[in-house]
Amino acid sequence: MNIELKEITVRELTNGYKDNNDDGVVGYGGKLDIRPPYQREFVYDVKERNAVINTLQKNFPLNVMYWAVRDASTSAVQELEVIDGQQRTISICQYVNGDYSIDGLAFHNLPKDKQEQILNYKLMVYFCSGTDSEKLDWFETINIAGKVLTEQELRNAVYSGSWVSDAKRYFSKNSRPKIGDEYLNGSANRQEYLEKAIDWISEGKIKEYMSKNQFESNANELWLYFQSVIN
Repeated sequence: MNIELKEITVRELTNGYKDNNDDGVVGYGGKLDIRPPYQREFVYDVKERNAVINTLQKNFPLNVMYWAVRDASTSAVQELEVIDGQQRTISICQYVNGDYSIDGLAFHNLPKDKQEQILNYKLMVYFCSGTDSEKLDWFETINIAGKVLTEQELRNAVYSGSWVSDAKRYFSKNSRPKIGDEYLNGSANRQEYLEKAIDWISEGKIKEYMSKNQFESNANELWLYFQSVIN
């Protein structure tokens, strides 16, 4: 894994920001994939989200972030992807985009000098180059000290691919079909609904099931089985 430290301004980060819901989130002029397949959903609460913006406004240092440099021969339009810092990145982009306000003040309500101070804030970002396995190992390691990943979030990272992306449409997304919620404990957002469904169909052998289906084009088998159990 090769790692290079760079300074990225909030202005650069938020340039071209788009949240395409289930199709992903991009920024940094369209070159940064903010929510790659192995990343969890947005889990910050209001207090945590606001703390990120307060840190910027006070010019306090924000924890370093990690972006992976994609293989040019296999990458899509985005050349970079977030390994660590998705929650902070989305908090910043949403605020600058006007998606929420703090104490009644949205970004566009701030005086021009306050806006410029935020936009000129420099984020410390490590650009990481390496194999997919190295990036996933690094992702798991650096998240241990942050908002701890659930076991299923870690499995989603290890077995990322078309199957996990499709399964999350049914069990993790806010737009998911609300079927069986009354029979499940935990949080869909933290992958606990998905974990339970896989546990049922695999009879407790979650890793084996996810490994077998990692590159399947869809999770129809899991979704149909789950519906049959609920019915």
